[in-house]
Amino acid sequence: MAPLDAAQPGQPLEALLPTLDTARPAEGIAAYRAWLGANPASPQRFAAWFNLGVLLLQSGDRPSAMVAYRHALALKPDLYQASVNLGLALEAEGRQAEALATWDAALQPDEARIPLLNHRGRLLETQKRYAEAEQALRASLLLRADQPDVIQHWSHLRQKGCIWPLQADGIPGLDADALALKGGPLGALALTDDPALQRRIGEAWIARKVPPAPQRLAPPRGYAHDRIRIGYLSSDFCRHAMGFLIVELLERHDRTRFEVFGYCSTPEDGSPIRRRILAALDHHVPVGHLPDEAAARRIRADEIDILVDLNGLTHGARLGALRWKPAPVQATYLGYVGPVPLPELDWMICDGIVVPPDQQDHYAPRPLPLDGLYQANDSRTPDLPATSRAEEGLPADAFLLCCFNNFYKITPAVFGAWTEILRRVPNAILWLTEDNATGIANLRRHASEAGVAPDRLHFATRCDPARYLARLGLADLFLDTFPYNAGTVASDALRLGLPIVTLAGRSFASRMAASLLTAVGLTEGIATSLDGYVARAVAHATDPALHARARAALAGEAWPRGIGDTAAFTARMEAAFERIRLRP
Repeated sequence: MAPLDAAQPGQPLEALLPTLDTARPAEGIAAYRAWLGANPASPQRFAAWFNLGVLLLQSGDRPSAMVAYRHALALKPDLYQASVNLGLALEAEGRQAEALATWDAALQPDEARIPLLNHRGRLLETQKRYAEAEQALRASLLLRADQPDVIQHWSHLRQKGCIWPLQADGIPGLDADALALKGGPLGALALTDDPALQRRIGEAWIARKVPPAPQRLAPPRGYAHDRIRIGYLSSDFCRHAMGFLIVELLERHDRTRFEVFGYCSTPEDGSPIRRRILAALDHHVPVGHLPDEAAARRIRADEIDILVDLNGLTHGARLGALRWKPAPVQATYLGYVGPVPLPELDWMICDGIVVPPDQQDHYAPRPLPLDGLYQANDSRTPDLPATSRAEEGLPADAFLLCCFNNFYKITPAVFGAWTEILRRVPNAILWLTEDNATGIANLRRHASEAGVAPDRLHFATRCDPARYLARLGLADLFLDTFPYNAGTVASDALRLGLPIVTLAGRSFASRMAASLLTAVGLTEGIATSLDGYVARAVAHATDPALHARARAALAGEAWPRGIGDTAAFTARMEAAFERIRLRP
């Protein structure tokens, strides 16, 4: 989810004061201080204090800027621009509660209410106070509906907080279609399994957020290198799902035929997986500090043959750099499992199950199906800690259904299916991730309304990757979400011998688990309707022989042979790269 573009810190006020060059803040600071000293009774002192605060903040003196803004507010309490800027400065100091209090206390004329509400909603969202954030952004939209970034965050907040129905008490002037089109590309994957609609949502978002670059940098016919130069562009070379999936592919690339560059926007997290990723690169090129044009020109200078974007339409993406077309061939892979309709992208790496032939025309860029499973994986056997149901606070004799997907993937229809399964299987409990307090409260309420005791829902605390994997081994059955399936989590579940029931639709995101189940030969876990999904889950819980057969099918070599054969996967990926590489 992209950051909310709320109002920025205010510019100097127009007042009866000399116009100063804000590009030279030191001179302006001295001039405003001199003016304040010489004019102790002027009615324009509030403006001088505000402008001094702007210049102090620009020069990096945040504490003095906050003092200046407080002086401005003491003289003119309804100067909402000072309240906005003071709150932003407090937030930057880590004083989030004081920032919220400043915005709450601000005297708010109509023109001020929108930025104050947007800042409040943005900050509350970062604190996972989703119910309050949703209310703030809804209030902002009721004042002015045409705020696409606010619509995007408001819609996704309702998804993350399981505030259902998602479009209840709608915004006047915004019907369901308008809300969907402005709801943002990540939320779209959990909203619909229609890839054509997902593409339209992505196109609208890109048109609004990522303007075309003035030129394309790469030679259109490519380079004549002996080894193919592959560049991977990512903000997730760290302890992130993508990092765990991609690392062994980077390690296994055939260096006699490929040279591997990593263009990295990832903050350093000091994790073992990050060290392993960086060690797997022939060239680690930090670009997080570079503007898009500079990052693109660095990629062009390295004469990359194929640039692989690992973000897509997710937070941290460098779409602005991709618009400069720094490589003659550009593909998107793994980070975003839907259409990425950026004109400068040439390919979307997938497989024939997640993007079946009859759906390919709905995607942009053009699908590039691998010969086999689309998902890279790490074949190394993880070192897992010992755990037990008792340690996790779970009953030993229950049939344990689990889903460790993020809450925004849980839809009312899927949760309705889950409560139906729980009603039909009295000894079953449902184990979910402790995602956020708003969502937990709402899921318990939804369960109660469906006739299921809320204490049959258990929530696992956030933990390190090894313990998360060990927990999967305690469950009996993984219940997938729809239309946004589990990807990495589904692969992990199968690795731990945990059967999956999934619902396959039309979109890439709604067919990921089907692709993984096909790879391990357990296609009976794939449903094509909600009724079939419920029936399969109930059968697992009530037919011990059926469940034992599924467990046995996943034992031994099923995962290593079907999903974890990274050597074979690397060969398939490299064959695809050789097909799409351009030569002059």
